[in-house]
Amino acid sequence: MSVQERKQRERADRERLIVATARELAEQQGWDAVTTRRLAERIEYSQPVLYSHFRGKREIIGAVALQGATELATAVRAATSAADGPRARVAALARTYLDFAADNPAVYDALFQLDGGLAYAQEDTPAPLKDAFAALLETLGEVAGDGVQPGLFTEVFWAALHGLATLTRAGRLLPEDAEERLELVVDRLAVV
Repeated sequence: MSVQERKQRERADRERLIVATARELAEQQGWDAVTTRRLAERIEYSQPVLYSHFRGKREIIGAVALQGATELATAVRAATSAADGPRARVAALARTYLDFAADNPAVYDALFQLDGGLAYAQEDTPAPLKDAFAALLETLGEVAGDGVQPGLFTEVFWAALHGLATLTRAGRLLPEDAEERLELVVDRLAVV
C-alpha cells in the first residue's frame, strides 16, 4: 500500500469516526449537544482536523442524514421483499418506516427536520436520498391506482408516514392507536 493510499484510508476512517460519534452523541443527548469542540474531544483529534473533513455542524448533519437514508432504504427493501402480496408489502414498508423514525430519532431529524445542506427532489439530490425515495417508490408505485402518477402517490404516502412519525414522537397521538392508524393509512391510500 502506498503512502497516499494509507493516508486516504486513514482520512476515510477519521471521517467515519466523526459521523458515528456525532450520531451517537445526537441520539444520546440531542443535536444541540453536538458541537465541533465536543466532537473533537470525543474523537481525540483537534478541531482543525475535524474542520479538514467538514466545514461545520451542518455538513456533519448532512453526512448523518446520508448514512440514515442508506439505512432506511436497506430496511425498507428487506421488509418489503419478505412480505407476500402488495398489501403486505405496503404494510411492511409503513411499519419499517415508522420503526426507523422511532428507533433513530436523531438520524430522522437529520434527514427531515434539520438543515444538513442537502438538496431534496432536485437534480443535485445526493444518491442516498434518491435511493431512499426509490425504495419507497418500488413498493408504493404498484398500489398507486389507475391514473395516479406513482411518484406523486409515493410523496403523499410518505407525507402521511412522516406526519404519523412526527406527531407520535411529539406525543400528540395516543400510542395505543398506532397499529390502527397504520392500518388505516395502508387501507385508505393503497389501492390493492
